[in-house]
Amino acid sequence: MTDPATDKHSDLDVLRDLGKTIRARKSESAQTSYTAKLLDGGISVCAKKFGEEAVETLIAAIEDDKNHLAEESADMLYHWLVMLEAADVSLADVMAVLRARQGVGGLVEKAASTPR
Repeated sequence: MTDPATDKHSDLDVLRDLGKTIRARKSESAQTSYTAKLLDGGISVCAKKFGEEAVETLIAAIEDDKNHLAEESADMLYHWLVMLEAADVSLADVMAVLRARQGVGGLVEKAASTPR
């Protein structure tokens, strides 16, 4: 694991950079880029792969293995960003929602949201 105190990039910078890389892969060939292959499959392929990685992350958490959980979490975050890209939702869009929720208690926020 890296030491955040010595890391040149903030955690958000790493996610932002990864998002930019994913966006750039969109124009590459699906034969040479795993990311392009996922994006070529559309939102359903990307969402399904994200779901698989989310389940693997849950299993790693239950196993109580911190290294395995960190690895699976990294895979999940990558696939989450790919899914967002496929849905044309930016990391900035997600951050805006989180910013708007700051200072609002979870129960209050849940009560205010409309059922889907």
